[in-house]
Amino acid sequence: MIRDVDPHKLARDLLGREFDDLEADEQRVLKRVASGSFTGRDADELAQGHETWSDRLADRVAEIGGSWGFIIGFGVVLVVWTTLNSGVLELMGVRPFDAYPFIFLNLILSMLAAVQAPIILMSQNRQARKDRITARHDYEVNLRTQLEILRLAHRVEKLARAAHLERNEARHTPPEA
Repeated sequence: MIRDVDPHKLARDLLGREFDDLEADEQRVLKRVASGSFTGRDADELAQGHETWSDRLADRVAEIGGSWGFIIGFGVVLVVWTTLNSGVLELMGVRPFDAYPFIFLNLILSMLAAVQAPIILMSQNRQARKDRITARHDYEVNLRTQLEILRLAHRVEKLARAAHLERNEARHTPPEA
């Protein structure tokens, strides 16, 4: 691989456009191709580099809240709550703490939903940012691959022309006596 090639020349030769007319991602890729350097950090590494404690907490809450374990566990809690407050406690001589129509349970469920929904949305927004970073990274890798293929195609074409010229010269050169 040729190193330290002018990215402006690469833009004209490979893309047929001026370097300054390219988007920032394309310019960055051309600079990397010109210098022979790698693409940079992985998309997940970039996303984790900007992650805060609250981001990790939101991801964890979304992970737990969106799991079958949570749904089954919460279903069990609801069944136990309603069973106890529907008459089991009265049979034991204790007054139910949230008798039918379960107003306190309704309040707890509403508060849980009010807190859980924005946290899950925060996690989804973070995932969308991660996906955008991944998509940009994939675009850069694909563009770099295309540029390298074009460079190789140009080199092969030059070599083929040179071999063709040598063959023609060898045919037209009289043998030495």
